This record gives sequence, C-alpha cells and structure tokens, in this order.
Amino acid sequence: MSQYLSRMWLALQTKKGQSLVEYALILALVAIVVITALTALGGKASNTMSNVSNALP
Repeated sequence: MSQYLSRMWLALQTKKGQSLVEYALILALVAIVVITALTALGGKASNTMSNVSNALP
C-alpha cells in the first residue's frame, strides 16, 4: 500500500500527473452534470416512455 501511495505522489508531482488530475476533475464535473440532468429529467423521461408503451397495440 505504501508503495502505491508513493507512486501516486510521484505521479502527481510530474507534469504527466498534473494532466491526469486535470482530466479527473473534468470527468468528475461531467459526471456531476450528467447525474443532475438525469435527476431533473428522469421523471419526465419515464412518463414519456410509459405513455409510448401504453400507446402501442
């Protein structure tokens, strides 16, 4: 475990590690936006799918 943490610490101090952290932050932001959008629109989408399902013969 200690070896893993020391490798991570070394990666964070390099430019390559900084890019990795930036990508991780962008990914986290995108995930938050997607979760928020699904939460806000989830009920409407479910109702629409139910209406379409009920309208099919």
